[in-house]
Amino acid sequence: MANCVTNYSFFTVFVILLSSIFQFTKAMNNVFSIDLIHRDSPNSPFYDPSLSFTERMNNSFHRSFNRSISLCSPSSSVVVASNNGEYLMRYSIGTPPVHTLGVADTGSDLTWTQCLPCKNCFKQQSRIFNPKKSSTYKPLHCSSEMCHAANFPTSCNRMKKKTCRYHVRYGDNSYSIGDLATETIRFGSSKNKRVKLKKTVIGCGHNNAGTFSGDKESGIVGLGGGKFSLISQMGSSIGGKFSYCLAPFYQQKTYIPKSKIHFGTDGFAPGDKVVTTPLARKFPATYYFLTLEGVSVGKERLDFQNVSFSYGEGNIIIDSGTVLTLFSPEIYVKLESMVKSAIKLPTVADPTGSLNLCYKSISIDKIPIITMHFIGADLRLGPWNTFVATSDSSMCFAFAASYGGQIFGNIAQMNFLVGYDLKNKRVSFKATDCSK
Repeated sequence: MANCVTNYSFFTVFVILLSSIFQFTKAMNNVFSIDLIHRDSPNSPFYDPSLSFTERMNNSFHRSFNRSISLCSPSSSVVVASNNGEYLMRYSIGTPPVHTLGVADTGSDLTWTQCLPCKNCFKQQSRIFNPKKSSTYKPLHCSSEMCHAANFPTSCNRMKKKTCRYHVRYGDNSYSIGDLATETIRFGSSKNKRVKLKKTVIGCGHNNAGTFSGDKESGIVGLGGGKFSLISQMGSSIGGKFSYCLAPFYQQKTYIPKSKIHFGTDGFAPGDKVVTTPLARKFPATYYFLTLEGVSVGKERLDFQNVSFSYGEGNIIIDSGTVLTLFSPEIYVKLESMVKSAIKLPTVADPTGSLNLCYKSISIDKIPIITMHFIGADLRLGPWNTFVATSDSSMCFAFAASYGGQIFGNIAQMNFLVGYDLKNKRVSFKATDCSK
C-alpha cells in the first residue's frame, strides 16, 4: 500500500476527541466545556464487563491500525475514516428535542442520525428521529450552496421537492444515505443549562448499514475540518478555538478520571511552558496535519529528512480518536532500536499480540524521555505517553509501525492541554494534570 503522507493530502480538524460520551458541564455564551468519557469506561454503552483488560487493550490497538488504513483510502474524496471511533457524544436533535447518541468521528465532517422513514436502518436503543415531528427541521434544496459544497457525493432528490441527497461511505464500507437539512442541536441535560446550535446542517439517514455497533449508537457526529463539521459550523461563535485535556486511561485501575473538551477561549493557557506548532494546509479539510521533523530518545535524535518519503510538510495527523502513535515502518524500526538501546532490559512478548517492544516490569526512571520535534515545538513526552500497561505484568511501547498514515495518537497526548487556534492555524501543547 502506498504511504498516504506522500500520495494523499489531508487537513484534520479535530482530533482528538475524539474515543467517548460527551456530558455538558458549563456554558457561557460562546464558551463552554464538556466532559469526555472513554468508550471503554464503565459509563459507556460500549463497555463489556466480560472482556479482560488485555482484551480491551487489544481491541483498541486494532482500531488504531484500521483507522490508519482507512484514513489513506485511495478514494479519499469519497471515503472517510472508520466509523468505529474511540469516543461517543450525547446530544439532542430537533424541536422538541430527541436525545441521541452518536460516534464522535474526527475523520468525517457530516453529523447524521437515523431518520424515519427508514428504508434500511440498524437497531438502536433510543427512538429514531422523525423529522416530520420537529418544528425546526428544514431540508436543503438541491440548488443550495451547501448542497454543492460537500466533499462527499450529493444529488437532487426529485421525488422530494428537489431536496439535497447525500451519500457517505466509510473506510470499513459502512455507509449512510439520506437528506441534508438544517436542524437545532443541543448539548446538555435537564439539570444543566443547554448549549443550542440553531440551523446546523445535518444528515437525516434513511438508508444506513455496515459495522455500526448494534443498538449502541444512532449515527455519526462529524468533528472534522470541512464546512459540514460541528466545529466549522460553530466557527466564529467559539472564536475559531477549542482545546481538550485527555486524562490517563490506559492503566489498570477502577477509577477512570474524566477528560474535557473546551469550545472557545476557555481552556487556553498561554505562558512560557506552552509550545506551539503550525497546522499544515492540506486538502481535503477534514483532518489536522502537523509537520514532525524528528524524534529524540534521550539525547539521540532521529531526523526524518534522512528517511526517504516520511519527511515533509504535513507528514503526521494529530488525532485523539486513534490510540497508538503510528509511524512508517522505516521510522518505527529505527525508533524502536533507539528505545531498546536506551532501556537495556530483557524484553517479553506482548499479551495482546499487537505491540512489538514490551517489558515484564519497568520502573519510571528506566523509561527514556522521548521528544517529538514538531516545527517550532519540541514536545517532551512523559513515561505514560510512551509506554502502556497491556496486562498486570507487562508494559509495552505505545508506538507502532503502520502502512497507512502517520498519526500522533491519544496516549501520547494525555496530560497535555492541546489547544487548536483555527484562525491562526496552529496547535499548542501545555503539560497539565488532566485528571483534575
